[in-house]
Amino acid sequence: MCGETGDPLLPKDNETPSALTPAQFQKAADVSRETLDRLQAYEALLRKWNPRINLVSRRSLDDLWRRHMLDSIQLRTFYQDQDNKNLSDPWLDLGSGAGFPGLVLAIAGVQNIHLIESDGRKCAFLREAARVTGTEVTVHNERIETLPPQAARTISARALGPLPRLLSLAYPHLVAGGQILLLKGQDVDAELTEATKYWKIKVRRIPSVTDGSGSILQLTEISRV
Repeated sequence: MCGETGDPLLPKDNETPSALTPAQFQKAADVSRETLDRLQAYEALLRKWNPRINLVSRRSLDDLWRRHMLDSIQLRTFYQDQDNKNLSDPWLDLGSGAGFPGLVLAIAGVQNIHLIESDGRKCAFLREAARVTGTEVTVHNERIETLPPQAARTISARALGPLPRLLSLAYPHLVAGGQILLLKGQDVDAELTEATKYWKIKVRRIPSVTDGSGSILQLTEISRV
């Protein structure tokens, strides 16, 4: 996946980037034409539903392919890095909302994704988006706190809450040897400091390809202090 200086993904200092086009997204994310077509069908549905149920901010729609699509699909590498025998194990996406990152990843080929969302209107959108794009996912219209343990190999979340709370929500659903993947912003250092008061975690921090101040946190070897 791209992200080098001079490409369309990361702006230079104090520069507002032009919106990423679907063609630029396809090149950066290295997806097939078929996958791009399905993502464009998803985009069209999102734009149709968004005025009614506020799935994402209107401003973010101006650069949807960078801020939502590419930001989500960068987690796919962590699926490909797993042992082949684990690829069909459950992937739990917490607080899925409009489907970022979980539905994007499912469209891109990640198997056995479960989308967890407490808002019934957003669940209706997720089910319709899965139908329109021909994507197999499981949608749970339920609060994370009341969801029975899911024995997931991977758990993802984006813009859901501070790290200590996310760990408390995710941990009951994670199998031994599993991973938690979080898309986090510039306050991640403070969140990590607070989290280590309550949790032992191995942290791998990877720069986001879409936000110079953002990071992907890959958390493994997790246990309570």
